[in-house]
Amino acid sequence: MHTTEIPAGRTAPADEGASAEDELARSFAASDERAFAAVYGRWRPLVHAMAARALGDAQEAEDVTQQVFLAAWLGRRHFRPEKGALGAWIVGITRRKTFDALAARSRRARLVEAAGRTLAAAPGPRTAGVPDSALDQVFLSGELVRLPGPQRQVLRLAFYEDLTHVQIAERTGIPLGTVKSHARRGLHRLRDRIDGGLAGR
Repeated sequence: MHTTEIPAGRTAPADEGASAEDELARSFAASDERAFAAVYGRWRPLVHAMAARALGDAQEAEDVTQQVFLAAWLGRRHFRPEKGALGAWIVGITRRKTFDALAARSRRARLVEAAGRTLAAAPGPRTAGVPDSALDQVFLSGELVRLPGPQRQVLRLAFYEDLTHVQIAERTGIPLGTVKSHARRGLHRLRDRIDGGLAGR
């Protein structure tokens, strides 16, 4: 059996750390699940700390952390150990996912604000604006599942996947005008549920 000797003038201990990390990177890129577990254990604290610092929310940071490692695993075949360290690659994914989370937060805020204006302007005996917290509570408490299927689908894509009406139409194959109609009707139904819940307090 052939063995590779260490060249004269070099010592194994000086290279052990680099060699171990290189081997871990190669195993990860080769879809070794044990390597993934090791990568997760090694870099998770750093990923979570970066996300928490940027987002200021522990739960959101945890969500981003899971997204980062899922993206890393799904994209493992695109990682090239010869082009850079695995840690740097994971940090790059973390930055992108954190940016995406911040952008999604902004889109949700704009959507909720627009929904509040829509509900406040709707005709009917109850025209008061709906506080953002009340609207959030409706979604969190499961009111969305009570909507008819098409309205529920459209609002879920809008609120949870941050898709625009045009993107929803492309995703579902539903005509754009129908998407807007479902969104409007769904918001009106939610307004009724919100107002009913507030009136009972």
